[in-house]
Amino acid sequence: MALNDAQLRRYDSNVLRLPADKRKEYHEQVDRLIDNLRKNVRNKTEIKITKVVKAGSFAKFTILCRTSEDPVDVDVVFYIEGKDADAESLESLSSQIHDLLVDQYPNKSVEDFKIQRKAATVQFVGSGLAVDIVPVIEDVTRDGYGWQFDLSDGSKMETCAPCQIKFVRDRKNADKDFRTLVRMGKRWRNRAEIKLKSFMIELIFAYLLDRDGPEGGIEQKFRDFLLYIAQSGLKETISFPENSAFFRPQFDDPVVILDPVCSSNNVASRVTEDERLEIVAAAQEAWEAAYFASTEDDDEVWKEIFGPKFNTEDA
Repeated sequence: MALNDAQLRRYDSNVLRLPADKRKEYHEQVDRLIDNLRKNVRNKTEIKITKVVKAGSFAKFTILCRTSEDPVDVDVVFYIEGKDADAESLESLSSQIHDLLVDQYPNKSVEDFKIQRKAATVQFVGSGLAVDIVPVIEDVTRDGYGWQFDLSDGSKMETCAPCQIKFVRDRKNADKDFRTLVRMGKRWRNRAEIKLKSFMIELIFAYLLDRDGPEGGIEQKFRDFLLYIAQSGLKETISFPENSAFFRPQFDDPVVILDPVCSSNNVASRVTEDERLEIVAAAQEAWEAAYFASTEDDDEVWKEIFGPKFNTEDA
């Protein structure tokens, strides 16, 4: 017997979803970091910050509750005015922000600060929260848009943090269980230890919602997600109504999933062929397990997919 929606909503609410008190704690921690960093940027540099946007899974409400397998991170986008949109400017900005963070937290180990490909990261040991500070050079011609750089290869892409948040909110308005499904997908991904980014999971679920509509139960839609990956092999280009119909560049990457706010960005560009095969094999295995668990009404098999904390009973 298939799990009903009430059971899976309980699992999501009691196990997967970030609790309200933790969300409040993280908000306050991030707000303090932002306030202090803005003051330091204003007082110690020539950088002009026009706005700050909390982004990523935290802002989209698709973040998982922290466990040993599920880290918690918050993306904070700093929009910068008056800089040239080139790699040298972005590298300089990231280095300055990194140095300001080190000054801002003098009692923290230097190892708690890292320069990532696109962000400076601070890790708070007490709460386990990681905050990625993402500098974006503002595009004054388009509200919310800006240029983000990869510090490794110097490539740049245009992004829009508020637009990405709205994209998920629109899908949630079309299907009230959309965020539950995304969290289930992320929990499976972490359990399976495959390289399938959270953004990619959101977009695959969004593609299936756009294609098939919101009808059907949560379990069926989750199994359809696994089956789509397994059957398509992730070989077909995934795009959205938000993507420009007049600009669809050709990609030769193994997996192509267009960023709905920037058609020139393939969010799956770093997935290798070997990783694609691993993702597809994991989805096939999970779909077979989910089908068996559903027909046999076997929670122990569901735990193979979601981990030992899988529980659909009341807290």
